[in-house]
Amino acid sequence: MKKIEFIKSVYKLEDLPKQELPTVILCGRSNVGKSSFINSIFSPLKIAKTSSTPGKTRSINYYLVENKFYIVDLPGFGYAKVSFQERKEWQKLIETYIDTNKNIMLAFHLIDSRYEPLKLDFILNEYLRSKNIPYYVIFNKIDKLTQSEISQLKNTINKYFPELILGTNAFLYSSLKNIGKKEVVKLLINTMLS
Repeated sequence: MKKIEFIKSVYKLEDLPKQELPTVILCGRSNVGKSSFINSIFSPLKIAKTSSTPGKTRSINYYLVENKFYIVDLPGFGYAKVSFQERKEWQKLIETYIDTNKNIMLAFHLIDSRYEPLKLDFILNEYLRSKNIPYYVIFNKIDKLTQSEISQLKNTINKYFPELILGTNAFLYSSLKNIGKKEVVKLLINTMLS
């Protein structure tokens, strides 16, 4: 995969791109590294804007890959400095988007490997399962863990999410060190381009 272009940022569902294409959604808490994930997959291109400020992405961001499918970066959840009303509006926007979009082929649920999953991660996991959307959990920022912490993570993944199998529907990932990149790229090619 060599070609990706930013299409638009959407704040209201009526502004979604008119062209319907198979879609991959990226979801997870604020500051989990979704933009860096996109940039690492398509390196050396740096198409997605990254920010050190959690909660910065408040829009649904559309990227077109190989003129064949969209990667859609959904707003992150769980950022405390955003008002309760704003968070409710975000959640409604995301749920309505997923409920009404018939083109979603798969979802990547990104989780920061340094921390225990949030309650909202469990809610998102259940929600994706209830919608029968094929999903993969990306345990991101793995480069920030020691070897013993990585071993501990591997041992506790199934405590949180019994259905996950590392290397099958769950991946350890590092945007900095490209850990997991080969597996994710292969998955995207096999699912979206074959």
